[in-house]
Amino acid sequence: MEYNYLGRSGLRVSNICLGTMTFGNQQIGKLDKDASHKVLDRFAALGGNFIDTADVYSKGVSESIIGEWLVRQKRENFVIATKVRGDMGEDVNNVGLGRKHIMKSCDASLKRLQTDYIDLYQVHVWDNATPPEEWLRALNDLVTSGKVRYIGLSNLCGWQLQKVVDLCKSGNYPSIISLQQQYSLLCRHPEFEELQVCKNEGLGVLPWSPLKGGMLTGKYKRGVRPPMAAGRIGLVAQDESKALQCAPAWSQYDENDSFWKLLEAMEKIAKEHGKTIPQVAIRWLLQKDVVPSVIIGANSIEQLEDNVGAANNWKLSKEEMDELDTLSKPETPYPYEMVYRSNINRKNSFYPYPFVENKF
Repeated sequence: MEYNYLGRSGLRVSNICLGTMTFGNQQIGKLDKDASHKVLDRFAALGGNFIDTADVYSKGVSESIIGEWLVRQKRENFVIATKVRGDMGEDVNNVGLGRKHIMKSCDASLKRLQTDYIDLYQVHVWDNATPPEEWLRALNDLVTSGKVRYIGLSNLCGWQLQKVVDLCKSGNYPSIISLQQQYSLLCRHPEFEELQVCKNEGLGVLPWSPLKGGMLTGKYKRGVRPPMAAGRIGLVAQDESKALQCAPAWSQYDENDSFWKLLEAMEKIAKEHGKTIPQVAIRWLLQKDVVPSVIIGANSIEQLEDNVGAANNWKLSKEEMDELDTLSKPETPYPYEMVYRSNINRKNSFYPYPFVENKF
């Protein structure tokens, strides 16, 4: 793999990050401890040093599985990222971004991960009940104490992200170095706001769900509803009330002409490079200038190796990137369309339209 700096920090991470939401999850992925450890072993052997988890993944099970593996490794060789915010279900204060919950959650994560520090501690989702000044002070204390090395954010909208970045400029809080956000050929709306903030403020973008829950794998066929055994999409296809961002409803794409045209183009590009459709989807992200690393999930060694095949030694041409950009281009709502028309000929515009000159 290649190694990139994460945002404006001096922290270098592999350009493929192993996401571990499936570790210990009996509904998504069904990876037990032994299978998870085999995936971790292979990821490390392939050069991966960046592992992402969260305390709410299987209520701490994912962190515990990683911890049992990590304690047998050379700790300094790995960048371990986890998150705080979710409901851990023990008491009324064990949810959100209040100081009490953050401090307790960090200690619990350290214990499960069997380490004395977390490389990247991320706010999982915004908390309307807690002022950002409160949780930034708590995170600052964790950095000062040595329990946390760097701070990141996840799943924020544009105004929230800019607010936090501006607060950190006061010097009273640690700098934010990354934003973990859903971003893929089927989810490009972060380009309108969040990625613009990241580009202007020097944050690294860590895309999650780069294959949109499996919709960008090429294994599904139009008009053929996936069976229950066909992964996340198959589960949701049988009961679309359970649809999630990481497992979208089948009906959302089955009769969507634009989606199938995109998939046809990806298949053509993949064949020309001797690659797979998932590798094309991940490579498209890796060639965006704000993306230092892409978070992938893996339910098997084979899936892991295929995803990692996007990491190095080949590139999509500018023409291929432009084609994929065009085919996946979302509708441009107000006021973005107006901003674009007003600034298209102003090369020094502060707010570059995200689809001009392949800026992202």
